[in-house]
Amino acid sequence: MNFWETITGSDITREWKAFDVRAEALPADYRSAWEQISAHLLSYSDLTGRNLTPILDGALGLLEETASEKQSIHEVLGDDIEGFCAALAGGEGARNYRDRWREQLNRNVARKLGKLGE
Repeated sequence: MNFWETITGSDITREWKAFDVRAEALPADYRSAWEQISAHLLSYSDLTGRNLTPILDGALGLLEETASEKQSIHEVLGDDIEGFCAALAGGEGARNYRDRWREQLNRNVARKLGKLGE
């Protein structure tokens, strides 16, 4: 990856398009699960989304492998796709963007209150 690709994000766009092509080859129920997985994992993204590409690649690989083995999507993921995504992103304690924003807001409020109390 060169500097220009990093700045413009064209490398991420290329990877997402490759994910879309791979997902189109999946059966309909797997495609639906893929859409849910990618939507749930976006909340764990950093600003660029580069931290998610290996996770999404692994998840899509799992779906491709189990689809080729003719397993049902329910056998693979169960009922809790959101929990599956949290586990992929690092467990139930994984920080998502709301957690980061909440921490930033709390720091800013505490800093402002500290200045007002002086």
